[in-house]
Amino acid sequence: QVSPEQVILSHSPLQLFRQFHQMCMLVAGQGPVEENAHNLGFKHVVTIEALRKAYPLLDMVDQSRRPKEVPPPVTGFPTIEGVILFGEPVRWETSLQLITDVLLSNGNPGAELQDVPYPHLPILACNMDLLWMAEAQMPRFGHGTFLLCLENIYKKVTGRELKYEALIGKPSPVTYHYAEYLIKQQAEKQGWKAPIRRLYAVGDNPMSDVYGANLYNSYLKSAQQSQVQAGVKRSPQAASPQTGVYLELRKDCNNSVESCESILVCTGVYRHNASAPKKTEACTMETVFHGHRDFCFDPSLVEASYVVQDVDDAVQLAFKKENWS
Repeated sequence: QVSPEQVILSHSPLQLFRQFHQMCMLVAGQGPVEENAHNLGFKHVVTIEALRKAYPLLDMVDQSRRPKEVPPPVTGFPTIEGVILFGEPVRWETSLQLITDVLLSNGNPGAELQDVPYPHLPILACNMDLLWMAEAQMPRFGHGTFLLCLENIYKKVTGRELKYEALIGKPSPVTYHYAEYLIKQQAEKQGWKAPIRRLYAVGDNPMSDVYGANLYNSYLKSAQQSQVQAGVKRSPQAASPQTGVYLELRKDCNNSVESCESILVCTGVYRHNASAPKKTEACTMETVFHGHRDFCFDPSLVEASYVVQDVDDAVQLAFKKENWS
């Protein structure tokens, strides 16, 4: 039986971003985003719908939703201090407009536009997948596509890059740091005395599971260096070991882990083809990189340490490598 603390969702590491827990945060996405934010430790949250209700003149794309009368001035609405993007929203035009308004107004979207503040308010974004597979024959837009829209709108309007305080979810190292943190906690509960030296990350997607595990392995190998070069293109804060969260996790994890091995299974996104080249690198060299803007494509990062048929084989492999079988 799996306990709740053993299940890592893309937004789970937000529990460790305590420096934002007392701030007033705008939350975007769908589902119980307000409840999710509270469960992660955020005390003061505002939804896109609450912001739209307070400032109805902001949402003007859909003519049927425009207010019929000029509403009275807003009083008592809190200043927004940061933004959490949980996942793709339902009405993209509304969320894109209101999030941009919040960034341009420094958290006061009802105010007249003055000088555009830069750096803008901190943004924490979860779920970077550009596309995902559903029942349709072709992939569907994911939250990464929404982020791509927001980034380009912000740059087109301001001439500056949208920056993230953190990008959370695979393949971001923050997620793997958090997984290591939970593994250490579980080991302590089980009474393990020996330090954990190796992690094994099992997944079926070379572009997220394998890429993330290999990127995290690069950070483990470079943990003592002040600058890490692997995988980050533009925005070091997206996955940088210099963030406070990283330093907190490394302290909690006691720096004992030395490597993270990636194991690719053939029962999901990746399907083994006997006639295809053995190295996954050869299969992905010519593909378009669907990863986030702040992570560059490195073919070596999508080459798995091991390729096995299924999860059972992956577990047996780890047991064999650790001399447990």
